[in-house]
Amino acid sequence: MAKKVATREAYGEALKILAEKNENVVVLDADLSKSTKTAKFKEVCPQKFVNVGIAEQGLMGTAAGLAAAGMIPFASSFAIFATGRAYEIIRNSIAYPKMNVKIAATHAGLTVGEDGASHQALEDISLMRTLPNMTVINPADAVEAKEAVLKAAEYNGPVYIRLGRSKVPVIYNEDDFDFEIGKAKILKDGSDATVIATGIMVNAALKAAEILKKESINIRVIDMHTIKPIDEKVIIDAAKETGAIVTAEEHNKIGGLGSAVSEVLVENCPVPMIRIAVNDTFGESGNGDELLVKYGLTAENIVEKVKCIKGI
Repeated sequence: MAKKVATREAYGEALKILAEKNENVVVLDADLSKSTKTAKFKEVCPQKFVNVGIAEQGLMGTAAGLAAAGMIPFASSFAIFATGRAYEIIRNSIAYPKMNVKIAATHAGLTVGEDGASHQALEDISLMRTLPNMTVINPADAVEAKEAVLKAAEYNGPVYIRLGRSKVPVIYNEDDFDFEIGKAKILKDGSDATVIATGIMVNAALKAAEILKKESINIRVIDMHTIKPIDEKVIIDAAKETGAIVTAEEHNKIGGLGSAVSEVLVENCPVPMIRIAVNDTFGESGNGDELLVKYGLTAENIVEKVKCIKGI
């Protein structure tokens, strides 16, 4: 069984590295540092850690001010509050003036689980990707999350990094892993169809590929870790070479990965496409894994949709 690590844990480890590596990095939190794992940065660099309290608007406004002074602030809270409660501040004080702020939001998606619909951010990717100047990253595992945070610190401009609460399987080998913002990863080649997945659904897509392979159906699996700017070339190539696209994401069907991919396809290479996502509804309280089953976000659902789009 693959090792499991939460992407928020990787965020904390990356911040510890940045504490030593980049003197301009500062970390801000909204009284959730044990949960968001920014406490790891506070342990090694308390002089550059600020807890603003339960006040996400102030969190983002303070981050914008620090960026204007030449610092590189990482602002953290739960995804629903970071993007929802503070949206206008992010829009007008961070994205519009293109401030060098990194928003690292944990507890995204259904897998927050028992915290229920009020804490399950299913529209955060949509909110962030419609903002001009905003880069949006949704890592698949802890290795990718750690590298995404390190690369975000080097990138000049606002970045939204989506992180999860639950432990997820480690897909990548840290020793030979590279990460480039805006460059998707082809994890498995195939010619019968392509599954483009993001976040925790990348592992489900790989499982689906193994199931389908036993039936002599070979799919291409793409890890679309950067939703914006999206890797248009890898999408267009997949459409031309496999003729069918299935997207998979732990997010509302509207405005997320599926929407971004469909925008590329309709303008460049229209092919049959199915989106796997939460079907424009709120979540509910429950075990995270059981919620994924209830809302159709499993490897088996991907298998079903691939067969459907291929008419099998």
